[in-house]
Amino acid sequence: MAQTGKSSSKKSSPSYISSIIGVALVLFLLGTLGLIVIHANKLSVYFKESVEIQVILRDNVKDAQAQALKDSIAAKPYVRSIEYVSKDMAAQRFKKDFGEDFTSLLGYNPLYASINIKAKSNYVNADSLKLIENTFTRNAAVREVSYQRALVDKLNENVRRIGLVILALCVLLALVVIVLIDNTIRLAMFSNRFLIKTMQMVGATRWFIAKPFDLRGIINGGISALLAIIGLVGVLYGTNQLLPEFGGLSDYFMIGILFLGMLVLGVGICLTSTHRSVMKYLRLKLDDLY
Repeated sequence: MAQTGKSSSKKSSPSYISSIIGVALVLFLLGTLGLIVIHANKLSVYFKESVEIQVILRDNVKDAQAQALKDSIAAKPYVRSIEYVSKDMAAQRFKKDFGEDFTSLLGYNPLYASINIKAKSNYVNADSLKLIENTFTRNAAVREVSYQRALVDKLNENVRRIGLVILALCVLLALVVIVLIDNTIRLAMFSNRFLIKTMQMVGATRWFIAKPFDLRGIINGGISALLAIIGLVGVLYGTNQLLPEFGGLSDYFMIGILFLGMLVLGVGICLTSTHRSVMKYLRLKLDDLY
């Protein structure tokens, strides 16, 4: 019996190795899509928060009034960053950007002072920006409010479309991952079917038989997940080396949640599939194993 057990164990080892690698590859594929989702979300937030709202002030507004207005706006929940640009600062920036000093040519500064606002991403949509614009236009100190409306509409439309595509891919890939991992584990357990049945025939209880296989499923799932996580860390490191600006978009908290989810998924599916396979072979008659 000991010889049979050792022989079976040796025969099953390659199956475990191949199943570990197979599950790791599938989890790596799922994790890659997860990283794409995380970075796509961060990228959309980055672009939305780059949209600038210019609150252009009237010529008769003094700097003190403008600063007071800026401070009151800064307290609003939609403000991510805010800056007051005086008429002189606007002229200096124009000269720096275009290399021309138009004030000496015209004899006066035709530019207006402005308060430049960058809103938080969840406020960068047509409805929210319209409400924000209306609050400013009712202020007597404000001449007009300017922002790229067409860009905001296009940005939100593209984000919506990309989100739907990624959601569909996530659902499809999640189903594929579950099926592939389940089939991989069941194939690995196929080589142990006679060992399982032999243990049952000598009087071992179902719990006694299933326990070591369940433990092996947990270990294999954990190893597969760790291999997949190491692969994804390598991908992130390589990407950050090639594209340093990519690192600024990384949400390490969400990446940590993704890695934890991969570990739980790997262990959970491997354990469930292993236990189901053991119970299946315990229910079969000996002749059905051939």
